[in-house]
Amino acid sequence: MSNRWWEINVLCEPVLEESVFWRLENFGCSGTATQVKEDLYLIRAYIPEISAQLMDLAALSLWLKQDATLIESSLPQINWNLIDEEDWASSWKEHWHPAEIGDRILIYPAWLELPSETDRLVLRLDPGAAFGTGTHPTTQLCLESLEMRLSQGAENLTIADIGCGSGILSIGAVLLGAKQVYAVDTDALAIKTCRSNCQLNNIDRQRLLVHHGSIEKLLELNQTFDGIVCNILADTIVELFPQFDALTTKSSWAILSGILVEQADRIADAVEGQGWTIAALWKRQEWCCFNVRRSEY
Repeated sequence: MSNRWWEINVLCEPVLEESVFWRLENFGCSGTATQVKEDLYLIRAYIPEISAQLMDLAALSLWLKQDATLIESSLPQINWNLIDEEDWASSWKEHWHPAEIGDRILIYPAWLELPSETDRLVLRLDPGAAFGTGTHPTTQLCLESLEMRLSQGAENLTIADIGCGSGILSIGAVLLGAKQVYAVDTDALAIKTCRSNCQLNNIDRQRLLVHHGSIEKLLELNQTFDGIVCNILADTIVELFPQFDALTTKSSWAILSGILVEQADRIADAVEGQGWTIAALWKRQEWCCFNVRRSEY
């Protein structure tokens, strides 16, 4: 008998997206996908049947509605159903298609035949249960920022990717020419997915090293990085940022995303409070991406 998963569907206003992601992550969901439905977001998440009972799902629904009430948003619509593992895996194939990001990258689902002709860097991906398909604005902003940062001298740069998820940003950095990338994530399933996607793209293991953990794992390496990519929740960025100095040199930079526009001031305070400089702030829909550098020069 195949394993079964709960598919949780949350239809909500865009302002609730981050809090919904946070709730789902803390609930134990190991994969999410977002679709735009007119002026609303439909967020799908998945958790093994064995990990949640009906009472747990009812509690989750209550928490999500309480979160909406606190910020005076309309209440989200929440439902769930059981699906077989095969159906869960195939759902990606139904809703996810190739996407051009920036000027150089083409995100390409692993199950499709490669294009016969393209002048873009093809990044093949099977996201599995990990975050990062290239469809979310934060991922797109990070890839475009990497393209800008790695447009010159990439072959000399070593990058750290904190919260690597599917590995999309790490692999993108390698394809854009980075000398070496260190990817970390606290989710063991994300680590497995990232390593699988590295093989899918024929990435040399010495160019992209994947570790289970977070910033503490990078600190253990006793190495400095020319650039840091961090596409995670704003609260986590604020918590981790004071440790960035120990990972970088005076000429290092960082790309920070997973941040709602309304949270931008808080991130700016954390960055400038640490003595870093905000080089650019890019926005897309309700989300923003900070390009920051350690020195003003």
